[in-house]
Amino acid sequence: MKKITWILFLCLSSQSLQAQTSTVYLEKIAAHRKSYLRAFLQNPASPLSKKELKKVAFFAPDEAFLLASTFTPTLDATPFEMPTYSGESKTYVQYGIAKFTLSGQEYKLNIYRMSGRILPQYRDLLFVPFKDQSNGESTYGGGRYLDLRVQDIVDNTLVLDFNKAYNPYCAYSDGYSCPIPPDENHLEVRILAGEKEYFGKKKDH
Repeated sequence: MKKITWILFLCLSSQSLQAQTSTVYLEKIAAHRKSYLRAFLQNPASPLSKKELKKVAFFAPDEAFLLASTFTPTLDATPFEMPTYSGESKTYVQYGIAKFTLSGQEYKLNIYRMSGRILPQYRDLLFVPFKDQSNGESTYGGGRYLDLRVQDIVDNTLVLDFNKAYNPYCAYSDGYSCPIPPDENHLEVRILAGEKEYFGKKKDH
């Protein structure tokens, strides 16, 4: 009887720990999204006003889209021009490749870094533009982005949190130079996480 009681206690403790972990993660994502929305009001070039921010929507946080990937650096990569939706281009260099598993299938994303003259605060910034099968349905048709830092790579492991995927400014207004996700970053899967398609009216800039 004592053995059964102890096993039951361990099971309940484990469930409690899982619930606590999920609560901590929900709070973390809530804080991230609050900061993300606040940045629109702090940026003079922002396409959205405080009132329009109410039309920015997100999927409910889902830890199934918090994924550890295997990172392989790209050695001696050559800088290239990544096209944008405005017709201009921006210079990037491939920093590496992240391979991850989602719903039993393996996928990969190229990780990029800005090239050329870079402000100090952006030197360790990594950029992940991607498209997936939800684009044009529940998410912005032009794809979404993830921002990471070089120091996020630990022992060749890089955590990709698609709950932090966000829309480019082009999702809200014309007139911005938003990088177009390269073909190699088109995922054959629906990423139902992060920011949804903006349900306000897109502006003519």
